[in-house]
Amino acid sequence: MFLDVLKDIERFPKNAVSRVIIYQIIRSVGSISSNIAEGFNAMTTKQYISFVDTSRRSSAESENWLYKLKDIGYLQEDIADARINECLETNKMLYGLMNSLKKRKVSR
Repeated sequence: MFLDVLKDIERFPKNAVSRVIIYQIIRSVGSISSNIAEGFNAMTTKQYISFVDTSRRSSAESENWLYKLKDIGYLQEDIADARINECLETNKMLYGLMNSLKKRKVSR
């Protein structure tokens, strides 16, 4: 999704509002995979769960920004809806991963 969003923002108007929105959407979308990677390399399962939870929240934030981009007309409805669905699916997978990690009996 990160690479798709980078391509999407190339079409945004060049103004102060766009710069703020671009910064926020890049930060939130980029944070999803970054936190997963950081959590995977955590020392304990508890830390891993914390990073996955942060990633899940970044996905929800990204979803919110995508709705805003659709509402202000920066993204076409079909593109925005596809990105939003990716966020929803990502959240489901991350929630599943968190539940699986919580069932671990031994920290790695």
